[in-house]
Amino acid sequence: MKPESIVFAVAGAFFGLIVGWVLGSQQANIVRVPAAPVAAVQPAPAGPQGQAGSMPPSQAPKPLDEAQAQSLQAMAAKNPKDADVRAQLGNLYFDAERYQDAAKWYADAFALDPKNANVSTDLGVSYYYMNQPDRALQQFQQSLSIDPRHAKTMLNQGIVLAFGKQDLSGAVASWEKLVQVAPNSPEADTARKALQGLKSAHPNVGAPTGTPNPGA
Repeated sequence: MKPESIVFAVAGAFFGLIVGWVLGSQQANIVRVPAAPVAAVQPAPAGPQGQAGSMPPSQAPKPLDEAQAQSLQAMAAKNPKDADVRAQLGNLYFDAERYQDAAKWYADAFALDPKNANVSTDLGVSYYYMNQPDRALQQFQQSLSIDPRHAKTMLNQGIVLAFGKQDLSGAVASWEKLVQVAPNSPEADTARKALQGLKSAHPNVGAPTGTPNPGA
């Protein structure tokens, strides 16, 4: 995954809006294709090879570089066992928000390199943006079977649980595990912000059944 990745691509007030939407509505389809609720505010899973998977509402997707796509496809045709070039194609199509094409190339790359947790997670993020949260979560499980400490997978797992499945308790569990196993990672920093926001607004989220609300 690319080192410049900042998962979520949100902070401060923007993150607060996201938390507010989850707690306030906990409904509606949040996948960004073709539109997102609440003035298009939406979380961005860690995108292709770690790039942030969402853009501000006013920003158009990056145009597909057709020449580069054709060049990479030619390389892929000449090298049927080259997983890296297929992952590059996945990145290219993901950046252009052509998620079905991206998923196709990520799946091809993962079939050739089934121990690559990065590509597996990129594939899962693509499924999420294709409005297939269950399939995304299944793919994240494959990533974690490869690398149980894969930070971006755990963060994305929490995002999809919260925003794709409205399972806030499940999201809390994913993010708490991330903070435990990779406490010094940038993903853990984002998870802490998510946990703080959710628990501040909804203290019982993630609490064991029967635990009293201290604010009650």
